[in-house]
Amino acid sequence: MNNPYGLAALWAQGDAVIKSVAILLLAMSIACWYVIATRAWRLFRLRGVARVLDGFWHARSFAEGMAAIDVGGSLNPFRHVAVEGQAAVNHHAGNQDDLHGQLTLADWLTESLRGAIDESAERMNAGLSILASVGSTAPFVGLFGTVWGIYHALVGIGVSGQASIDKVAGPVGEALIMTALGLAVAIPAVLAYNALMRGNKQLIGKLHRFARQLRAYFLTGSPVSRPELKLAVGAGR
Repeated sequence: MNNPYGLAALWAQGDAVIKSVAILLLAMSIACWYVIATRAWRLFRLRGVARVLDGFWHARSFAEGMAAIDVGGSLNPFRHVAVEGQAAVNHHAGNQDDLHGQLTLADWLTESLRGAIDESAERMNAGLSILASVGSTAPFVGLFGTVWGIYHALVGIGVSGQASIDKVAGPVGEALIMTALGLAVAIPAVLAYNALMRGNKQLIGKLHRFARQLRAYFLTGSPVSRPELKLAVGAGR
């Protein structure tokens, strides 16, 4: 038997505003789950990339080290930082007459590595703003649908002049479904956003350590593990 108070009844009895809100919540949910699936898979792959970093420092040459971390394709932020660091050293050595040639190699290399970290962090966090936006707005979109539905239910009750429980339960219950739908969209978005941000933060921390070691290697020929330089994302800008 069909449920007279379910989603089908809500859709059948709802006006254009209620249907628009329902479609909007559905679109928001689809967008969120797409971002969750793709970013979670990418984070899983990047964690696998981070596990091969030891192979870089056990290599006998920079080229051999690059081959050791040549995994993950364009998603590999560690390889991107290493490539940018090497390019910065080569560019500084071959362009001493340019304005940046007046900078010390240490300063030029630091800025280049920091820029590479910024770019990698932006790529890792791309799309997460959708989760944040949906998580903060979906409950209110659902609440708007609820308020609109209750308003029309009360108007209908006033017109009919009947306020019995069987007349109130259906319209009000259907309107409250909109709040439930808004929460159902928002809660996964918020949880996924926090989890993905935490995972990205851990990877960016490893990227900072790798960049510090690269800086020491390019300047002295040997890596160090102690934080001589804080290459914070966006620092000094």
